[in-house]
Amino acid sequence: MQTIEALRKRLETTEDLRSIVRTMKALATVSIRQYEDSVASLAEYARSVNLGMQALLRLRPDAVRDVSGPLAVRPGAIVFGSDQGLCGAFNEQIAARFLERRHLERASAEGPLLAVGLRVAARLQDGGAALADVLALPASAPMIAPFVGEILGRIDAWRASGELDGVHLYFNRPHPRTLYRPHDEVLLPIPIAELRALAAAPWRPRALPALSADWDTLFSAVVRERLFVSLHRAVAESLASEHAARRAAMHVAERNIDDRIAVLRGELNQQRQSSITTELLDIVSGYEVLREGRGLRPD
Repeated sequence: MQTIEALRKRLETTEDLRSIVRTMKALATVSIRQYEDSVASLAEYARSVNLGMQALLRLRPDAVRDVSGPLAVRPGAIVFGSDQGLCGAFNEQIAARFLERRHLERASAEGPLLAVGLRVAARLQDGGAALADVLALPASAPMIAPFVGEILGRIDAWRASGELDGVHLYFNRPHPRTLYRPHDEVLLPIPIAELRALAAAPWRPRALPALSADWDTLFSAVVRERLFVSLHRAVAESLASEHAARRAAMHVAERNIDDRIAVLRGELNQQRQSSITTELLDIVSGYEVLREGRGLRPD
């Protein structure tokens, strides 16, 4: 049986751990909010980009077939995970999604694989995937934009060298019932169904805009902005999902710690009561011995 002092130290250590867990839970909640706000702020910008692409496609309807291009035969992939743990099966699920899709598609040639997050990189390597590079995630929402610019630079370099002709994104997306769900989408080439939908959509403004530069230059600029929006959203949604998973894990940990604290307090109180009872018995026994030694009669 443990001593009172040992139980007291264990109780103090467990209470300190609960404070750490509560702090991590609060930080995760704050982080979720900033990344959700980041996704929401993209909505109007994405709408402007789509309007620009729609206008260009309406000015040149035959461009839909030309700009979409054939399906990628050497697709690259970007898998978003986490740099830190304590988020459940977050990395395992998105890595499994990529490995499963790769097995089903069985592409004749595979482009570079970029892992975003040290933890997911390890899971992909365990699954037999060869990584072209590993990037650390941005630490806050304002750092997402320059981070996306770095990813776009790598995609440009890979396309220029002929290492890939398409890009697929894999990331966890927030979900109201399951916190998050693995998701994948085609970043490049732009799916022809999306271009046709944009070209066929009704034009709400009164008139088409006048072009200030040649069509090809403007369309390339709009496509790049579209890629920026898609990557920015993927990073923000992945980070929001990661912190939601961490908050849920910390909630379960906090509840388990509270149960453990209740048990330790019960054991400590029992030990204290046993100690008090033992001391009282010692006092009574000592009194009996003294009384017998002095020849005192019982009352």
